[in-house]
Amino acid sequence: MAKNDKNNKKKNWRDKYRFSVINDMTFEEVWRIRLTKYNAFLLVSFLILFIIGSTAALIAYTNLRELIPGYPDVTMRRNILLSAIRLDSLENELELRDKYFANLNAIISGKEPASLSYTTDNSRNYKAIDFKDSPEDSALRAQVEREERFNLSTGTMPGESVTGLAGMHFFAPVKGIVSGRFDALTRHFGTDIVTKPKAAVAAALDGTVIFTGWTMETGFVIEIQHDYNVVTVYKHNAALLKETGDRVRTGETIAVVGDSGEMYTTGPHLHFEIWYKGSPLDPEKHVIF
Repeated sequence: MAKNDKNNKKKNWRDKYRFSVINDMTFEEVWRIRLTKYNAFLLVSFLILFIIGSTAALIAYTNLRELIPGYPDVTMRRNILLSAIRLDSLENELELRDKYFANLNAIISGKEPASLSYTTDNSRNYKAIDFKDSPEDSALRAQVEREERFNLSTGTMPGESVTGLAGMHFFAPVKGIVSGRFDALTRHFGTDIVTKPKAAVAAALDGTVIFTGWTMETGFVIEIQHDYNVVTVYKHNAALLKETGDRVRTGETIAVVGDSGEMYTTGPHLHFEIWYKGSPLDPEKHVIF
């Protein structure tokens, strides 16, 4: 008896059923479909899975996901990203400020300031950059070399005697504490002088401004050409008060002390350089800061 019931159940799953749509007025059969219970179960399961998959795809790959309560929209995600970038920059600024105050306290106490290490930007692969020369670039370089043959960017010339500077009296561009000394081995071709923020930077000698600009490493820079092939350079300024071609007098204000530039600076100070015929000189041997 149990065996017969089991066979009847299997038979019921294979029995065919017809679903018809009939016109109520004419009793005409408009549409019909024949299915077994098994086929109907598979069809319903497929429809359910299709609806779930389509809904998930619409939410994942379209803007409909922003309609979900609590999901951030484009503006919110942009603000989150900007906040993360600003927080990272703020942390770096606080770290540099702490190092600056620690070194300043060490200098005031007569101790040697701690050496600072600078981290490079690893977000880009600079080794993979391929620089290709073009005819226009070569012509421009040749023109610049002819016009700027006395500029510092052409490289250093062999060292010469500085006895010709014995009669020159340099005016101290700022008054303060020397925090970084001249060291040709580490390519530190100047002297760093710590002074109060926004202090006036004065010209060391009479001369003509030959360069004013901004660089990522040294911030606002101004260079002055003097007599006897002497050039003085002032870096990390907060603002420049002169333009290229201006004539300046000894002691005249040319810039404002700052800490501009993303590298080689940990606080308001002036980086001062003296060049004589293309060779760097130690400013502390010629200027009393």
